[in-house]
Amino acid sequence: MKRLGCGYTNYFNIKYKRSGVLFQGKFKAAHIDSNKYLLHASAYVNLNNRVHKIKNIASKSSWNEYTKTSCTKDSLCKKEIILNQFRNRKEYKSFAENSLQDILNRKQLAKELGDLTWESDSQVS
Repeated sequence: MKRLGCGYTNYFNIKYKRSGVLFQGKFKAAHIDSNKYLLHASAYVNLNNRVHKIKNIASKSSWNEYTKTSCTKDSLCKKEIILNQFRNRKEYKSFAENSLQDILNRKQLAKELGDLTWESDSQVS
């Protein structure tokens, strides 16, 4: 990933006559070791713009490819491995939206826990 990222950054910088980093932070990867994790990762990727409240057009995902029946055949995603595990696209959409709600709830709990930890640290000082 480092080689790919550096190569693309160099290409981009030369093409647009700029310098500096293109990506922020380290590359993170997680091993998907179960089907359950695969399904939840799919929901996270497809709804990532909603998880992080990103509204610009560049943040569009493959959500429509997974939830709409009239998508193009030349899409980049091989959706069958996910969609074949559901009765229909509507069931996948429901699953993904429930997963999104779980993700948002966990983020809120983590934030509240962090706030509580920060408060208790400042009271000790």
